[in-house]
Amino acid sequence: MKYNQLGRTDIKVSEICLGTMTWGRQNNEAEGHEQIAYALDQGINFMDTAEMYAVPPIPESYGKTEEIIGTYFKNTGNRDKWILASKVAGPGNRWVRGGGPITGDAIRQAIEGSLRRLQTDYVDLYQLHWPNRGHYHFEKSWTFDPTVQDRETVVPNMLEVLETLGELVAEGKIRHVGLSNESAWGTMQYLKLAEEHDLPRIVSIQNEYNFLRRYYDMDLAELAHHEDVGLLAYSPLAAGAISGKYLGGVLPKGTRGELAGSAYRNNELTEPAIRAYIELAKSHDLDVCQMAIAFCLTKPFMTSVIIGATNMDQLKTDIDAANLTLGDDVLDDIQSIFKRFPRTL
Repeated sequence: MKYNQLGRTDIKVSEICLGTMTWGRQNNEAEGHEQIAYALDQGINFMDTAEMYAVPPIPESYGKTEEIIGTYFKNTGNRDKWILASKVAGPGNRWVRGGGPITGDAIRQAIEGSLRRLQTDYVDLYQLHWPNRGHYHFEKSWTFDPTVQDRETVVPNMLEVLETLGELVAEGKIRHVGLSNESAWGTMQYLKLAEEHDLPRIVSIQNEYNFLRRYYDMDLAELAHHEDVGLLAYSPLAAGAISGKYLGGVLPKGTRGELAGSAYRNNELTEPAIRAYIELAKSHDLDVCQMAIAFCLTKPFMTSVIIGATNMDQLKTDIDAANLTLGDDVLDDIQSIFKRFPRTL
Protein backbone atom coordinates (compact mmCIF):
# COMPACT_ATOMS: atom_id res chain seq x y z
CA MET A 1 0.00 0.00 0.00
CA LYS A 2 1.26 3.45 -0.92
CA TYR A 3 0.74 6.53 1.22
CA ASN A 4 0.27 10.16 0.24
CA GLN A 5 0.61 13.43 2.11
CA LEU A 6 -2.71 14.92 3.22
CA GLY A 7 -2.43 18.50 1.99
CA ARG A 8 0.33 20.41 3.79
CA THR A 9 -0.09 18.40 6.98
CA ASP A 10 2.31 15.87 8.48
CA ILE A 11 -0.28 13.10 7.96
CA LYS A 12 0.19 10.37 5.38
CA VAL A 13 -2.90 8.47 4.27
CA SER A 14 -3.19 5.25 2.30
CA GLU A 15 -3.97 5.77 -1.37
CA ILE A 16 -7.03 3.57 -0.84
CA CYS A 17 -9.50 4.93 1.70
CA LEU A 18 -12.14 2.70 3.29
CA GLY A 19 -15.60 4.04 2.51
CA THR A 20 -18.33 3.22 4.98
CA MET A 21 -21.68 4.57 3.80
CA THR A 22 -23.34 1.17 3.27
CA TRP A 23 -22.96 0.26 6.94
CA GLY A 24 -26.32 0.64 8.64
CA ARG A 25 -28.48 -0.12 5.60
CA GLN A 26 -26.84 -2.60 3.22
CA ASN A 27 -24.39 -3.88 5.82
CA ASN A 28 -24.87 -4.65 9.50
CA GLU A 29 -22.49 -3.97 12.37
CA ALA A 30 -20.65 -7.30 12.17
CA GLU A 31 -20.05 -6.85 8.45
CA GLY A 32 -18.79 -3.32 8.97
CA HIS A 33 -16.36 -4.51 11.63
CA GLU A 34 -15.15 -7.31 9.34
CA GLN A 35 -14.45 -4.80 6.56
CA ILE A 36 -12.49 -2.52 8.90
CA ALA A 37 -10.36 -5.38 10.18
CA TYR A 38 -9.58 -6.64 6.68
CA ALA A 39 -8.74 -3.18 5.38
CA LEU A 40 -6.38 -2.57 8.28
CA ASP A 41 -4.61 -5.87 7.54
CA GLN A 42 -4.10 -4.69 3.94
CA GLY A 43 -2.30 -1.54 5.06
CA ILE A 44 -5.22 0.89 4.82
CA ASN A 45 -5.04 3.56 7.51
CA PHE A 46 -7.70 5.99 6.23
CA MET A 47 -11.46 5.68 6.81
CA ASP A 48 -14.17 8.10 5.68
CA THR A 49 -17.66 8.53 7.07
CA ALA A 50 -20.30 11.23 7.63
CA GLU A 51 -23.05 12.10 10.08
CA MET A 52 -25.59 11.60 7.26
CA TYR A 53 -24.61 7.97 6.59
CA ALA A 54 -25.93 5.32 5.89
CA VAL A 55 -26.88 5.98 2.26
CA PRO A 56 -29.35 6.26 0.57
CA PRO A 57 -30.19 8.64 3.42
CA ILE A 58 -33.37 8.21 5.42
CA PRO A 59 -34.19 9.46 8.94
CA GLU A 60 -33.84 5.98 10.42
CA SER A 61 -30.29 5.47 9.12
CA TYR A 62 -28.91 8.89 10.16
CA GLY A 63 -25.72 8.37 12.20
CA LYS A 64 -25.84 4.57 11.97
CA THR A 65 -22.52 4.28 10.14
CA GLU A 66 -20.68 6.35 12.74
CA GLU A 67 -22.20 4.17 15.46
CA ILE A 68 -20.81 1.03 13.81
CA ILE A 69 -17.35 2.59 13.60
CA GLY A 70 -17.67 3.64 17.24
CA THR A 71 -18.38 0.12 18.47
CA TYR A 72 -15.38 -1.12 16.47
CA PHE A 73 -13.14 1.39 18.25
CA LYS A 74 -14.61 0.47 21.62
CA ASN A 75 -14.22 -3.28 21.03
CA THR A 76 -10.69 -3.19 19.61
CA GLY A 77 -8.99 -0.09 21.00
CA ASN A 78 -7.67 0.55 17.47
CA ARG A 79 -8.59 4.23 17.20
CA ASP A 80 -4.90 5.21 17.01
CA LYS A 81 -4.38 3.03 13.93
CA TRP A 82 -6.78 5.05 11.79
CA ILE A 83 -6.86 8.46 10.15
CA LEU A 84 -10.57 9.12 10.57
CA ALA A 85 -12.58 11.52 8.40
CA SER A 86 -16.18 12.57 8.88
CA LYS A 87 -18.48 15.31 7.55
CA VAL A 88 -21.09 17.81 8.62
CA ALA A 89 -24.20 17.63 6.42
CA GLY A 90 -25.22 20.56 4.26
CA PRO A 91 -28.80 21.81 3.87
CA GLY A 92 -31.71 19.85 2.48
CA ASN A 93 -32.52 16.89 4.73
CA ARG A 94 -35.24 17.88 7.19
CA TRP A 95 -34.18 15.27 9.76
CA VAL A 96 -30.71 16.85 10.04
CA ARG A 97 -31.16 20.01 12.11
CA GLY A 98 -34.37 20.82 10.27
CA GLY A 99 -32.62 20.80 6.89
CA GLY A 100 -30.85 24.08 7.63
CA PRO A 101 -27.51 25.36 6.29
CA ILE A 102 -24.03 24.81 7.67
CA THR A 103 -23.43 27.49 10.31
CA GLY A 104 -21.13 27.76 13.27
CA ASP A 105 -23.83 26.44 15.60
CA ALA A 106 -24.69 23.61 13.20
CA ILE A 107 -21.05 22.52 13.08
CA ARG A 108 -20.85 22.43 16.88
CA GLN A 109 -24.00 20.32 17.11
CA ALA A 110 -22.80 18.00 14.35
CA ILE A 111 -19.30 17.36 15.68
CA GLU A 112 -20.53 16.65 19.20
CA GLY A 113 -22.97 14.09 17.82
CA SER A 114 -20.32 12.50 15.60
CA LEU A 115 -17.77 12.23 18.41
CA ARG A 116 -20.34 10.59 20.66
CA ARG A 117 -21.37 8.05 18.01
CA LEU A 118 -17.76 7.38 16.96
CA GLN A 119 -16.71 6.95 20.60
CA THR A 120 -13.62 9.08 20.11
CA ASP A 121 -12.34 12.44 21.32
CA TYR A 122 -11.30 13.75 17.92
CA VAL A 123 -11.68 13.45 14.15
CA ASP A 124 -8.54 13.75 12.03
CA LEU A 125 -10.30 15.33 9.03
CA TYR A 126 -13.62 17.15 9.29
CA GLN A 127 -15.29 18.03 6.00
CA LEU A 128 -18.20 20.17 4.81
CA HIS A 129 -20.31 17.55 3.03
CA TRP A 130 -21.76 19.97 0.45
CA PRO A 131 -22.03 23.76 0.15
CA ASN A 132 -24.87 25.91 1.41
CA ARG A 133 -24.97 27.73 -1.91
CA GLY A 134 -25.97 26.18 -5.23
CA HIS A 135 -23.58 23.63 -6.75
CA TYR A 136 -23.41 21.17 -9.63
CA HIS A 137 -22.98 17.98 -7.60
CA PHE A 138 -25.75 15.39 -7.11
CA GLU A 139 -27.27 16.73 -10.37
CA LYS A 140 -28.41 19.87 -8.55
CA SER A 141 -27.81 21.95 -11.64
CA TRP A 142 -26.32 21.67 -15.11
CA THR A 143 -25.69 25.39 -15.42
CA PHE A 144 -24.63 28.21 -13.13
CA ASP A 145 -27.60 29.69 -11.25
CA PRO A 146 -26.89 33.11 -9.69
CA THR A 147 -30.23 33.10 -7.86
CA VAL A 148 -28.76 30.66 -5.30
CA GLN A 149 -25.51 32.61 -4.95
CA ASP A 150 -26.26 35.46 -2.53
CA ARG A 151 -23.11 37.58 -2.76
CA GLU A 152 -23.94 39.37 0.48
CA THR A 153 -24.00 36.21 2.60
CA VAL A 154 -21.85 33.54 0.91
CA VAL A 155 -18.39 34.75 1.97
CA PRO A 156 -19.43 35.89 5.50
CA ASN A 157 -20.89 32.43 6.05
CA MET A 158 -17.63 30.83 4.88
CA LEU A 159 -15.74 32.96 7.39
CA GLU A 160 -18.12 31.97 10.19
CA VAL A 161 -17.65 28.31 9.28
CA LEU A 162 -13.86 28.58 9.26
CA GLU A 163 -13.83 30.46 12.56
CA THR A 164 -15.86 27.71 14.21
CA LEU A 165 -13.63 25.02 12.72
CA GLY A 166 -10.62 26.94 14.04
CA GLU A 167 -12.12 26.89 17.53
CA LEU A 168 -12.66 23.13 17.27
CA VAL A 169 -9.05 22.64 16.17
CA ALA A 170 -7.90 24.65 19.17
CA GLU A 171 -10.10 22.48 21.40
CA GLY A 172 -8.57 19.31 19.95
CA LYS A 173 -11.85 17.96 18.59
CA ILE A 174 -10.68 18.04 14.98
CA ARG A 175 -7.18 18.11 13.52
CA HIS A 176 -7.70 19.31 9.96
CA VAL A 177 -10.50 20.54 7.71
CA GLY A 178 -11.59 19.65 4.20
CA LEU A 179 -14.31 20.28 1.65
CA SER A 180 -16.61 18.00 -0.30
CA ASN A 181 -18.68 18.53 -3.44
CA GLU A 182 -16.99 21.89 -3.84
CA SER A 183 -15.96 24.05 -6.78
CA ALA A 184 -12.68 25.78 -7.62
CA TRP A 185 -14.10 29.19 -6.65
CA GLY A 186 -15.39 27.93 -3.33
CA THR A 187 -12.11 26.23 -2.50
CA MET A 188 -10.08 29.33 -3.30
CA GLN A 189 -12.36 31.47 -1.13
CA TYR A 190 -11.76 29.18 1.84
CA LEU A 191 -8.01 29.24 1.20
CA LYS A 192 -8.03 33.02 0.94
CA LEU A 193 -10.04 33.47 4.14
CA ALA A 194 -7.82 31.05 6.02
CA GLU A 195 -4.72 32.99 5.01
CA GLU A 196 -6.23 36.40 5.75
CA HIS A 197 -7.59 35.46 9.17
CA ASP A 198 -5.03 32.85 10.32
CA LEU A 199 -7.61 30.07 10.28
CA PRO A 200 -7.31 26.34 9.43
CA ARG A 201 -6.22 25.72 5.86
CA ILE A 202 -8.24 23.40 3.64
CA VAL A 203 -6.23 20.19 3.12
CA SER A 204 -8.45 18.18 0.74
CA ILE A 205 -11.55 18.08 -1.43
CA GLN A 206 -13.80 15.03 -1.54
CA ASN A 207 -15.49 15.13 -4.94
CA GLU A 208 -16.79 12.47 -7.27
CA TYR A 209 -14.27 11.18 -9.79
CA ASN A 210 -14.69 8.25 -12.16
CA PHE A 211 -14.89 7.35 -15.86
CA LEU A 212 -18.24 9.16 -16.11
CA ARG A 213 -17.34 12.18 -13.97
CA ARG A 214 -13.96 13.78 -14.67
CA TYR A 215 -14.72 17.42 -13.91
CA TYR A 216 -11.67 17.58 -11.64
CA ASP A 217 -9.41 17.28 -14.68
CA MET A 218 -10.61 20.62 -16.02
CA ASP A 219 -9.95 23.17 -13.26
CA LEU A 220 -9.57 21.71 -9.76
CA ALA A 221 -6.55 19.70 -10.89
CA GLU A 222 -4.57 22.91 -11.38
CA LEU A 223 -5.71 24.17 -7.98
CA ALA A 224 -4.63 20.90 -6.37
CA HIS A 225 -1.22 21.17 -8.00
CA HIS A 226 -0.47 24.72 -6.87
CA GLU A 227 -2.28 24.76 -3.53
CA ASP A 228 -1.67 21.18 -2.29
CA VAL A 229 -5.38 20.50 -1.88
CA GLY A 230 -5.60 16.95 -3.16
CA LEU A 231 -8.62 14.94 -4.22
CA LEU A 232 -10.29 12.31 -2.11
CA ALA A 233 -12.19 10.64 -4.92
CA TYR A 234 -15.55 9.23 -4.00
CA SER A 235 -17.60 6.88 -6.18
CA PRO A 236 -14.72 5.67 -8.39
CA LEU A 237 -17.14 3.06 -9.77
CA ALA A 238 -19.89 5.65 -10.39
CA ALA A 239 -22.07 4.27 -7.60
CA GLY A 240 -21.49 0.75 -8.92
CA ALA A 241 -22.64 1.53 -12.46
CA ILE A 242 -19.19 0.84 -13.95
CA SER A 243 -19.55 -2.82 -12.95
CA GLY A 244 -22.39 -3.14 -15.45
CA LYS A 245 -24.81 -4.53 -12.88
CA TYR A 246 -27.44 -1.90 -13.72
CA LEU A 247 -27.24 -2.15 -17.52
CA GLY A 248 -30.61 -2.36 -19.20
CA GLY A 249 -32.35 -0.78 -16.24
CA VAL A 250 -31.88 -3.82 -13.99
CA LEU A 251 -31.94 -3.13 -10.23
CA PRO A 252 -30.46 -6.21 -8.54
CA LYS A 253 -31.89 -7.05 -5.14
CA GLY A 254 -29.98 -5.57 -2.22
CA THR A 255 -28.10 -2.99 -4.28
CA ARG A 256 -28.02 0.72 -3.67
CA GLY A 257 -29.98 1.14 -6.89
CA GLU A 258 -32.80 -1.02 -5.58
CA LEU A 259 -32.90 0.89 -2.26
CA ALA A 260 -32.95 4.23 -4.06
CA GLY A 261 -35.43 3.10 -6.70
CA SER A 262 -33.06 3.93 -9.54
CA ALA A 263 -29.45 3.37 -10.56
CA TYR A 264 -27.70 6.63 -9.73
CA ARG A 265 -25.34 6.66 -12.71
CA ASN A 266 -26.90 4.21 -15.17
CA ASN A 267 -29.21 5.63 -17.84
CA GLU A 268 -29.63 5.77 -21.60
CA LEU A 269 -26.86 8.38 -21.86
CA THR A 270 -24.26 6.61 -19.71
CA GLU A 271 -24.84 3.05 -20.90
CA PRO A 272 -22.83 3.40 -24.14
CA ALA A 273 -19.84 4.66 -22.15
CA ILE A 274 -20.18 1.96 -19.50
CA ARG A 275 -20.37 -0.77 -22.14
CA ALA A 276 -17.29 0.65 -23.86
CA TYR A 277 -15.24 0.55 -20.64
CA ILE A 278 -16.41 -3.00 -19.90
CA GLU A 279 -15.37 -4.13 -23.39
CA LEU A 280 -12.03 -2.37 -23.00
CA ALA A 281 -11.37 -4.20 -19.72
CA LYS A 282 -12.24 -7.53 -21.33
CA SER A 283 -9.92 -6.85 -24.25
CA HIS A 284 -7.01 -6.38 -21.83
CA ASP A 285 -8.09 -9.25 -19.54
CA LEU A 286 -8.82 -6.84 -16.70
CA ASP A 287 -11.57 -6.56 -14.12
CA VAL A 288 -13.44 -3.37 -15.07
CA CYS A 289 -13.84 -2.29 -11.43
CA GLN A 290 -10.14 -2.71 -10.75
CA MET A 291 -9.33 -0.88 -13.97
CA ALA A 292 -11.54 2.04 -12.92
CA ILE A 293 -9.93 2.35 -9.49
CA ALA A 294 -6.41 1.90 -10.85
CA PHE A 295 -7.11 4.66 -13.37
CA CYS A 296 -8.05 7.05 -10.57
CA LEU A 297 -4.78 6.22 -8.82
CA THR A 298 -2.79 7.37 -11.87
CA LYS A 299 -3.93 10.97 -11.51
CA PRO A 300 -1.30 13.39 -10.14
CA PHE A 301 -3.87 15.25 -8.02
CA MET A 302 -5.11 12.12 -6.25
CA THR A 303 -4.57 11.89 -2.49
CA SER A 304 -6.77 8.85 -1.91
CA VAL A 305 -9.51 6.87 -3.66
CA ILE A 306 -12.49 5.99 -1.48
CA ILE A 307 -13.80 2.49 -2.08
CA GLY A 308 -16.93 0.92 -0.62
CA ALA A 309 -18.34 -2.58 -0.75
CA THR A 310 -21.36 -4.54 0.41
CA ASN A 311 -19.53 -7.87 0.61
CA MET A 312 -16.00 -9.08 1.23
CA ASP A 313 -15.38 -10.26 -2.33
CA GLN A 314 -16.09 -6.74 -3.60
CA LEU A 315 -13.86 -5.24 -0.92
CA LYS A 316 -10.94 -7.53 -1.75
CA THR A 317 -11.25 -6.82 -5.47
CA ASP A 318 -11.35 -3.06 -4.91
CA ILE A 319 -8.38 -3.00 -2.54
CA ASP A 320 -6.34 -5.21 -4.87
CA ALA A 321 -6.69 -2.51 -7.53
CA ALA A 322 -3.86 -0.72 -5.70
CA ASN A 323 -1.54 -3.45 -6.99
CA LEU A 324 -2.60 -2.99 -10.63
CA THR A 325 -0.47 -0.90 -12.97
CA LEU A 326 -2.21 0.13 -16.16
CA GLY A 327 -0.07 0.14 -19.30
CA ASP A 328 0.10 3.07 -21.67
CA ASP A 329 -2.03 1.18 -24.16
CA VAL A 330 -4.84 0.82 -21.63
CA LEU A 331 -4.57 4.46 -20.60
CA ASP A 332 -4.66 5.55 -24.23
CA ASP A 333 -7.76 3.46 -24.83
CA ILE A 334 -9.43 4.93 -21.74
CA GLN A 335 -8.72 8.41 -23.04
CA SER A 336 -10.15 7.50 -26.42
CA ILE A 337 -13.41 6.40 -24.82
CA PHE A 338 -13.48 9.57 -22.73
CA LYS A 339 -13.17 11.69 -25.87
CA ARG A 340 -16.21 9.91 -27.26
CA PHE A 341 -18.16 10.32 -24.03
CA PRO A 342 -16.62 13.35 -22.30
CA ARG A 343 -19.62 14.33 -20.22
CA THR A 344 -22.42 11.97 -19.30
CA LEU A 345 -25.45 12.50 -17.10
